[in-house]
Amino acid sequence: MLKRTSMLLASTLVMGATLVGCGSSGGNSTGNDTANSTGGGSAQQTITVAADTTFPPFESMQGNNVVGFDIDMIKDIAKLENLKIDEIKTMPFTGLIPALQSGQVDVAVAGITIKKSRMGAVDFSNAYYKSGASILVKNNSNITGLNDLKGKTVATKKGTSAVDILTQAGISDIKQFDNIDQAYAALESGQADAVVFDNPVNINYKSTHNDVKIVGGLLSGEYYGIAISKHDAGLVAKINDGLQKMQANGDYQKLFDTWLGGDKNGVVDGVKAPADVALNG
Repeated sequence: MLKRTSMLLASTLVMGATLVGCGSSGGNSTGNDTANSTGGGSAQQTITVAADTTFPPFESMQGNNVVGFDIDMIKDIAKLENLKIDEIKTMPFTGLIPALQSGQVDVAVAGITIKKSRMGAVDFSNAYYKSGASILVKNNSNITGLNDLKGKTVATKKGTSAVDILTQAGISDIKQFDNIDQAYAALESGQADAVVFDNPVNINYKSTHNDVKIVGGLLSGEYYGIAISKHDAGLVAKINDGLQKMQANGDYQKLFDTWLGGDKNGVVDGVKAPADVALNG
């Protein structure tokens, strides 16, 4: 009887050790990042974020750090959804979607306009900013609107919706640059007659340069979304959930005070699904 009891005890101990071993791993956890920040104990998912840092005030470099509206937003979403950002990779705008498709990164932020053509390559979060393109010219320019750009040299950023707007308007002399700073430099040096680009970025540039003005009003209405790799369908739900929490707790609205001088024209109220706001093209 003593022998049988000892055997049962040993068997129980072996089974217990096995169960403990099985419970020590799981999901996408790495290192000690298995504990939920809210104490729930679920595995913490690690994500890599891509950003184009030539898009202030949404993304830019401050010393060795990537900062901006989008960066604060994705960091807040990560905290709310128990996601760990292991790295923010910087790259040109035209490289963001290929990086998502190849699996180099999981998420991309860069004031990316939600477009139907892009939705075939990546998933998008719900819209978080309403924008539009505008025309920036020198103060002494006689350009007053889009029609005045015909026959002029217009600078913009490569691969953006501004290129679509100009092409559709019949503007043929378009100088496309890898970053918007180069487009602004072309305007300042006289190599371009105007810059057409996202209005908040033009406003940001105008705020520190008193020799330029914005003319003609908004040329389009468009929405920014967070681009997400199609390799992880569940990540879209987490990003959207975090965005809604930010809208509800007021952190989303605070981003407009921090990065846009309190300009709330781009605020998105409630949920605007990508399919409902995507631009053609």
